[in-house]
Amino acid sequence: MTALDIPSFEPRAPWLTGDLQTLRGWLLRRDAALRSWPGERIVLPLGDGDSLVGTLHRPAEDERKPLVVLLHGLSGCETSAYIVESAAHLLAGGWPVLRLNLRGAGPARALCCGYYHAGRTEDLRVALAALPTTMRAGGIVLVGYSLGGNLVLKLLGEGTPPGVVAAAGISAPIDLAAAAACLLRPRNFVYHRHILASVKGETLAPEARTSPEERAAIRSARSLVAFDDVFTAPRHGFANAADYYARASARPYLAEIAVKTLVIHALDDPWIPGEAYASFPWARNPLLLPLLPRRGGHLGFVGRDPERRWHDLCLLRFLARL
Repeated sequence: MTALDIPSFEPRAPWLTGDLQTLRGWLLRRDAALRSWPGERIVLPLGDGDSLVGTLHRPAEDERKPLVVLLHGLSGCETSAYIVESAAHLLAGGWPVLRLNLRGAGPARALCCGYYHAGRTEDLRVALAALPTTMRAGGIVLVGYSLGGNLVLKLLGEGTPPGVVAAAGISAPIDLAAAAACLLRPRNFVYHRHILASVKGETLAPEARTSPEERAAIRSARSLVAFDDVFTAPRHGFANAADYYARASARPYLAEIAVKTLVIHALDDPWIPGEAYASFPWARNPLLLPLLPRRGGHLGFVGRDPERRWHDLCLLRFLARL
């Protein structure tokens, strides 16, 4: 049993390895999952001409629960399968949900000159402050997936934004350099090719506000590290990719988090090495609740429950205890 009194994660056959769990997570689609909860477009100005865009859903009955803000991963957006799935389970449990797109992602791309990265926490801080008072009245819970999880954990370690009462990070690359090196391994060739194509697609899209020089540099990148070297780092004031990874990683901030925070990561995640989690002294911060199953893949966690993935079960139980 876990600290949340739910069964420890056991993968459901045939999804028994980290790779199969990861791939099954990609294949799961819940396009109609939010049909019972109509969405409302929310635009949150960032004060520099750009805005974050999200979709707000309200549960069938107003139970005065905190607003749960869901943040996607690299090359994702509010329609990513794991975001849609979690939103549906939360709404069924009576939680209001905001599916928030990071700067330049998804429907926010046409409204932004800037672009998100794994450590751009100031965007989230400003956006949360811009939420209408009625939406913040019951408190805010931040939930980040993959890159969005790193963003949430780093933000909290820097200082809790007003109104945030709890958080969760799921499959977060808290050591960005280790994650980048892992993706470059020959065994991850297919994953790496897919991710690189996705980030190039974002930044080379017709509506993306990238200059001709940046577009040429992006096209020339042959790896994710090279992409961060020629685009992410210079665009955001980092010396190079290594400097970006060192300064944007959440791991150095974990001990400073001051609200209850659920941290979920599978030690067989093929993209993100488990060492950064396994070696962290979790006892230094009793507000952190780490759940580190041996298996589960990257945002996979396809377990014995056919209705929902294990990380959603954990999240719902964690929120119920607030």
